[in-house]
Amino acid sequence: MHVVSDVHGNARDLARAGEGADALICLGDLVLFLDYADHSRGIFPDLFGVENADRIVALRTARRFEEAREFGARLWAGIGADRAAVIENAVRKQYAELFAAFPTPTYATYGNVDMPPLWQEYAAPGTTVLDGQRVEIGGRVFGFVGGGLRTPMRTPYEISDEEYAAKIEAVGEVDVLCTHIPPEVPELVYDTVARRFERGSRALLDAIRRTRPRYSLFGHVHQPLVRRMRIGATECVNVGHFAGTGTPWALEW
Repeated sequence: MHVVSDVHGNARDLARAGEGADALICLGDLVLFLDYADHSRGIFPDLFGVENADRIVALRTARRFEEAREFGARLWAGIGADRAAVIENAVRKQYAELFAAFPTPTYATYGNVDMPPLWQEYAAPGTTVLDGQRVEIGGRVFGFVGGGLRTPMRTPYEISDEEYAAKIEAVGEVDVLCTHIPPEVPELVYDTVARRFERGSRALLDAIRRTRPRYSLFGHVHQPLVRRMRIGATECVNVGHFAGTGTPWALEW
């Protein structure tokens, strides 16, 4: 199995990500709204230009989220178009290219910047979309939980802690637990470049300790303090950030 997360528009490498593997697993964040490493890439700079992208990244990095929202609102007001429609059209263009790059078979779940209602339109028959669900692959049981928890960033697929915990509970005991966000462990949720703690899941951490899967695989944190650690019997692995590395993580048995 080859596993990727946080693709963020990297369709070129995604098209090769399944080479040599029996299947590909994708743990979400296909969309590239704004590249924090290259502010010229993504939906935001395409609409508003690089200088405005520089400004909003600086505000968010400084955790001045209210100022960032006000700044963004002024930019959108200047466009004079329906914001939701503009974003959806831009996301659709990315999804058309990215889903076409998925090999067969692919098993995928959503990231926090994804738009789940659109996925079924673009997922080919060889792509299985799972969220709060289990599937057997090669004699092993895999559980998938997509999305992220609520933050001041207000990305498209953020849900409550209670709803997220219910999906973790629905998955139950599995061999491999696949999620977009990591368990709530400081070393796994701290981004060393953004210099902030991202949101991890306490319910996921509790499930790992209780059900003891062989692996917990996740992404979301692009430059974590620690990419791999054990929690009891479980090997926890950050399999992102695919947009930057272009290299999948290999799971073999």
